[in-house]
Amino acid sequence: MERLCPMEVDLHTVSPLNLAFVGDGVYELMVRERLVSMAGRPNKEQHRLAVQQVRAEAQAAALDKIYPLLTEQEEAVYKRGRNAHTTRSGGAYHKATGLEALFGYLYLSGQLDRVRELFAAIGDLGE
Repeated sequence: MERLCPMEVDLHTVSPLNLAFVGDGVYELMVRERLVSMAGRPNKEQHRLAVQQVRAEAQAAALDKIYPLLTEQEEAVYKRGRNAHTTRSGGAYHKATGLEALFGYLYLSGQLDRVRELFAAIGDLGE
């Protein structure tokens, strides 16, 4: 499996919050890519829609859609992220952190096809 990350990363030692840090960027890039592919919107509108879709509540709803599709390993990564101690509290924030950790893990382990598969399964989040 080809790594997308130019540096070797031992994913077993990366904290769930660091996985979420990377996954936040990956997830937002996927949202932006989808919005651009649906051309014809002014930049301001695309930005508004992107912000709406990367909010914790939207990410929690996204997680609910893909949770049944997760492998055991993916579910374990999600739960590590969900259970990480963050500065924010609430179910949506914990679910969102778990989702971001999952996307970060998949990206860093070179599983971009799986990132795209799960993102496609999320579908429309209110565009």
